[in-house]
Amino acid sequence: MIAVSENVKLREEEVSYRAVRASGPGGQHVNTTSSAIQLRFNAKKSPAITQAMFNRLRLVAGRKLNTEGVLTLRAEAHSSQHRNKEDAMQRLIQLLKSVEKPQKHRKTTRPTKASKERRLSSKAQASALKKTRSKVKNFD
Repeated sequence: MIAVSENVKLREEEVSYRAVRASGPGGQHVNTTSSAIQLRFNAKKSPAITQAMFNRLRLVAGRKLNTEGVLTLRAEAHSSQHRNKEDAMQRLIQLLKSVEKPQKHRKTTRPTKASKERRLSSKAQASALKKTRSKVKNFD
């Protein structure tokens, strides 16, 4: 079991890994080894993911989540396949934690009268300072 949080636990079979070739520089070694990891997780069919979580995941994941509901993460930051696998799993856990609880809605507020006055007085001070920098007129 993969513990995401107290309420969300994934079965090991729900997550699949595939070793792929990493992109970018790396010399001759990069052309012969498949050190990058592609993690696939079917969020739509997972019993641990509620419909509300899936809807939030769809907004957060973007292109990483395809139309069938399969989340694909690619990890290639490390040169070790094992470390990339751990990195991909941590990113999956972090992503699922972020969509577990709904985001609080921000209440729109208006600026207070005092904050408006502070802003206007600071603008007036800046204006007065800039006026002192102007050229001095000669009275000959």
